[in-house]
Amino acid sequence: MAENTSSDERTEAPSAKRRADFRKKGQVAQSREVQTALLFTVLLLFWIFYASYFIGHIEEILIAVWKNIGEFKITPPGIMQLSFFLCKNLGLLLAPLFFLALLVGFFSTFMQIGWLFTAQPLTPDLSKLDPIKGMGRFISKRSLVELIKSLLKVLLIGWVAFKTVQDRFDDALLLGLMDIHETMNYLGLTAILVLAKVVAIMIFLAAIDYGFVRYEMEQKLKMTKQEQKEEMKETEGDPHIKSKIRSIQQQLARSRMMAAVPEADVVITNPTHIAVALKYDQDTMQAPEVVAKGQEMVANKIRNLARENNIPLVENPPVARLLHSKVEIGESIPDELFRAVAEILAYVYSLKSKR
Repeated sequence: MAENTSSDERTEAPSAKRRADFRKKGQVAQSREVQTALLFTVLLLFWIFYASYFIGHIEEILIAVWKNIGEFKITPPGIMQLSFFLCKNLGLLLAPLFFLALLVGFFSTFMQIGWLFTAQPLTPDLSKLDPIKGMGRFISKRSLVELIKSLLKVLLIGWVAFKTVQDRFDDALLLGLMDIHETMNYLGLTAILVLAKVVAIMIFLAAIDYGFVRYEMEQKLKMTKQEQKEEMKETEGDPHIKSKIRSIQQQLARSRMMAAVPEADVVITNPTHIAVALKYDQDTMQAPEVVAKGQEMVANKIRNLARENNIPLVENPPVARLLHSKVEIGESIPDELFRAVAEILAYVYSLKSKR
């Protein structure tokens, strides 16, 4: 069934198979806000311990540049040399942050959806090339919600950052009177304050967004009654076909059972409602076995086959009922019926010896 079915019609809880199918397609509840919040949180903690080292090396780079600024010549080789110096030193300082960002990105995804590798989202979908459908996705309700959410997030974070810097603006006016060490400390502390407030906002937004994403995915996973029926047919088979298969299996089993009646030694009856055929070979069997049994029409057919093949019919309702209820076809008789069955077989063998 199509995924376009109205959510109002999806009233049934999703099955494990539907969840697995969605997961294989890469459709899982994953919030980008959680990744961003975790990244900012880890970067904040890392920056608290890394800031002094980072600021110290930035000071060394600035001092080195200022000391040699008088000898710097604005020529292509000079610009290349200065660019290489700055890129190398800044790259070494920022490398731990980039590496940490990669690790956080991986683990934030893993914590939300576990281990999942699927290339299906990368499979080309020609339907996405339809400009009309593409425009529909662009101006969809979800796109509008994402746009509003992003704008609100940017405005909120921008406002908090602005207020934090504004509160420290008076100190910023004194930066011209500070040495480079005090200036870098001021900038580093301001950055930590701004980042800490941003982290608090991001954690709050991530909690809301994650709950919304989970709710939205659960609504998407819900099934209609028709989808449930179709899935049941796929996983368990069509009930009509299964019934037909069971009927055929029963017929085959009954045919095999009837074929074993001519080889029986005796048929014990109820006399009309139940018939149980027994076979005993003292060389290969430890106890007599039930080779056929049945009630009503099946019992009547067993009796007729027994008469056609000169198999003795012995009327013993208690034994017949016990054998029919307790012993399956191909099984040996239980211990409590040994004596009764032995007497019946002895009687049958005595008839055969007289013949």
